[in-house]
Amino acid sequence: MPRRVSKFLRANAVPYMFLLPWLLGFLVLTVYPMFSSLYLGFTDYDFTKPDSTSWVGFGNYISMFGQLFGVSEFSASSGKVLRVDPYYLKSLSVTFTYVFVSVPLKLIFALLVAMLMNQKLRLMSFYRAVYYIPTLLGGSVAIAVLWRKLFEKDGLINGILETVGFTDLPGWITNPNYSLGTLVLLTVWQFGSSMIIFLAGLKQIPDEYYEAASVDGANNFRKFFSITLPALTPVILFNLVMQMISAFQAFTQAYIIGGGKGGVLNSTLFYTLHLYLKGWTYHEMGYASAMAWVLLLIIGVITGIVFRSSDVWVTYGSGE
Repeated sequence: MPRRVSKFLRANAVPYMFLLPWLLGFLVLTVYPMFSSLYLGFTDYDFTKPDSTSWVGFGNYISMFGQLFGVSEFSASSGKVLRVDPYYLKSLSVTFTYVFVSVPLKLIFALLVAMLMNQKLRLMSFYRAVYYIPTLLGGSVAIAVLWRKLFEKDGLINGILETVGFTDLPGWITNPNYSLGTLVLLTVWQFGSSMIIFLAGLKQIPDEYYEAASVDGANNFRKFFSITLPALTPVILFNLVMQMISAFQAFTQAYIIGGGKGGVLNSTLFYTLHLYLKGWTYHEMGYASAMAWVLLLIIGVITGIVFRSSDVWVTYGSGE
């Protein structure tokens, strides 16, 4: 046994030495915080009062969903009285609305632009770079501030609309009926990464397919639904999963544009924003940790459903 260990170390010492910095970083910065938050999710941990931490069991999780059962407060396993979070279900509703509206719109728009960028025209590389820029800038605080200024009641958008005859325009950010829509619009504007992936997928479709369809008399509409769309289904699956996960974790736009509190009537109270407020503003870090694990579960379940459904609508080159 010692000989085998010694032989293994001689053969693999150098590779493992190169891997060691990453491995230490992964254990210290990812694995340890994950399991710490899992534990804290069962406590009432307040990082400003660490000595007063007590075990509450599933109390934090009951606080999240207690509204569904008409509960306002209850006693945890430690005897501490906990209150039900009155805004948790609202944050879930806002987030699900945002994800299921913004992601399909973003993918549709990205695909349309990718098809335009797939044409053989002069300066096409320049146009592709220009259309990709919003993705590089869109997640920044500066762009979120700019977007807020554009859609304020006296902002540029209303100024343009007034010049063409519209009157009595709302403040798109401050009106709860439209505030979430402005965030959806900002997300759709950041279509560059999906566009590039769609463009790569379009270039993998053989021209012979379209030539054969033209010989058979197929028009562009028929070519798109019979050739382009089926051939792109693996790429659509990838983009759908990645953009959906990203949308569930959206934070910067809601924090800046919504004023850091979820907007008027909590119309832009994203799940991540509510988690942030609970953990860092109200110091309920135990509750915030439980929220983070519920979000992980939600993303995992929905991603699993998408992958499970892919057997029905995704086709690969092998015909499967």
